[in-house]
Amino acid sequence: MARFVPGHLHIERHALNKDDHSYALSLDYEVAQDPQEGKGMQFRLHGTVQDTALDETFFLAKDQAFDFARHATRIAHQYGLPSNDGLVSAHASYDAMFEDVRAQLDVHSGDPVKPEHLV
Repeated sequence: MARFVPGHLHIERHALNKDDHSYALSLDYEVAQDPQEGKGMQFRLHGTVQDTALDETFFLAKDQAFDFARHATRIAHQYGLPSNDGLVSAHASYDAMFEDVRAQLDVHSGDPVKPEHLV
């Protein structure tokens, strides 16, 4: 289950049996300015994975901000999300969030990407 409003995405998964896993996570975001990277998005991932509390923040530069799901999934793995699972099952919500991030950062097709961010 996923719920999106601009600036906030909430995703939940409930275990179906004792061998399954669950999580309830919120991903909040807002435009921020980093001294080295410039304009980008500040993200805060908080909630629980398998009843383990999680509250982490991360910044992604303007040209990296659309990779938020990979970063959020990596953090969730550190808190117990199985390595073979990701947080990308809520495609419609992620699409809406992607468009909101694009609008807030005023990103357009063809905007330059810093080569060092491609590594």
